[in-house]
Amino acid sequence: MQPKGQQLIGQDAFFATGAAIHAINPATGEQLDPGYASGSSAEVERACGLAESASLEFRTLSPQLRAEFLDTIADQIEAIGDELIERGMLESGLPRARLEGERGRTCGQLRLFASVVRAGEWLDVRIDPALPERKPLPRVDLRQQHIALGPVVVFGASNFPLAFSVAGGDTASALAAGCPVIVKAHSAHPGTSELVGRAVQAAAKQCKMPEGVFSLLFGSGNDIGQALVSDPRVKAVGFTGSRRGGMALMATAQARPQPIPVYAEMSSINPVYLLPEALETRSQALAEGFIGSLAMGAGQFCTSPGLVIAVRSQALDDFVSAASKAITAVAAQTMLTPGIHSAYQQGVKALSENAGVRSLGNGVESEAPNQCQAALFTTSAEAFINDHNLQDEVFGSSSVVIECDDMAQLKRVTEKLEGQLTATIQMEEADTEQARSLLPTLEEKAGRILVNGWPTGVEVCHAMVHGGPFPATSDSRSTSVGSSAIHRFLRPVCYQNLPQALLPEALRDGNPLKVSQLVDGKRIV
Repeated sequence: MQPKGQQLIGQDAFFATGAAIHAINPATGEQLDPGYASGSSAEVERACGLAESASLEFRTLSPQLRAEFLDTIADQIEAIGDELIERGMLESGLPRARLEGERGRTCGQLRLFASVVRAGEWLDVRIDPALPERKPLPRVDLRQQHIALGPVVVFGASNFPLAFSVAGGDTASALAAGCPVIVKAHSAHPGTSELVGRAVQAAAKQCKMPEGVFSLLFGSGNDIGQALVSDPRVKAVGFTGSRRGGMALMATAQARPQPIPVYAEMSSINPVYLLPEALETRSQALAEGFIGSLAMGAGQFCTSPGLVIAVRSQALDDFVSAASKAITAVAAQTMLTPGIHSAYQQGVKALSENAGVRSLGNGVESEAPNQCQAALFTTSAEAFINDHNLQDEVFGSSSVVIECDDMAQLKRVTEKLEGQLTATIQMEEADTEQARSLLPTLEEKAGRILVNGWPTGVEVCHAMVHGGPFPATSDSRSTSVGSSAIHRFLRPVCYQNLPQALLPEALRDGNPLKVSQLVDGKRIV
């Protein structure tokens, strides 16, 4: 299977007529074929109309049928074979092993959501039977379940061509919830997107899904995305990208006559705390682990450690010395796109020119196109507190070490932080009380708190939270990774005194779907 440069709407594939976009091989600067002509308002209208038509049928399908659809998407993606990996390498500059791992994660999370759909806990069934004899007032029969919101627009991410893209976590969780999905493909990897889109399309046909359950649109600029978010038939949005992009979509969604939720993952610098005893006992190992995490994937992860915070000491000096030395050995790596590379260079330049910041070292230079040269800086706690620009995310292998006078100042730095996806504590047993004093504030600042690990790497499982307070995400009550992501695209409905014949199956007496139920306050499985 080779990409053709076509839009995918329902079961149709066709060439649009707008201005064409081409992927760029970031490792060589070469323009890749085919070109992808931008869609227009006609394509938006058609995709949204089909999604609306499919919505009722799709959300009322049995959990088993919807789960089979998710499993089949995973099977179809795997069936593409090596062509998917090779195209992804050309469009992203990412190595084979990384993309093969990402394909495994993509298929794994589709199958995870299939198992979630089958289990039925997402329905959150609650039944309070009628109590006609209750005094002083009787109780009517009340039953509740969750249903799909309706059509969802998903924006593919630049840094994960598979796992956060066409069939990534947002799409998987929305389909699991029973929502048709319209994907706006990322312009950095259109060929990869088309290949995966055709796999979803094939799975929909094989499983006899309603035609509008999935569409994939391409377009340069912001017109297609803004049109999709503005369309009254769209009920929610999933987005991973820049703060600027997320804020623009949020503004559009809130300006609608009927505002809708935008679940946007945007900006995080993921502070790492080096507590005194941990520094004293393993400063060298901490430096090596930190630089390894920072350099991974050219720092193009939303959980890359962009900030290190510690109290001044000889042990901190030893850490800084070791990290400064280690970063000089970090090889230059190809960044995902020329645009991302340019933004990284601007971010590093801004830090270099900041009077309150001192450079600690840089990685190996390269003359090849779009290469990330790792960069490490340091600043004082007071400078950080007084300069909000130092909280700007530099997307790439760049980090700042904040040196604090004492724990009180370290806590002031923490209180000043914006919302984060992660916060990491490096500690020993002797640091327990200091960690305990930090924890309440970190709970307010981050969606995931780690001890003695590194934030890069997000496990796809039931307990994972990949979210956090603004600007890490637009809604800190949700996650974009893990099985609870399904709840973003659901809403509760209560049914009062409905006869059994009219009740959804999950709410009927006898529990025909065999799902978990909360009956009169008692959990019944």
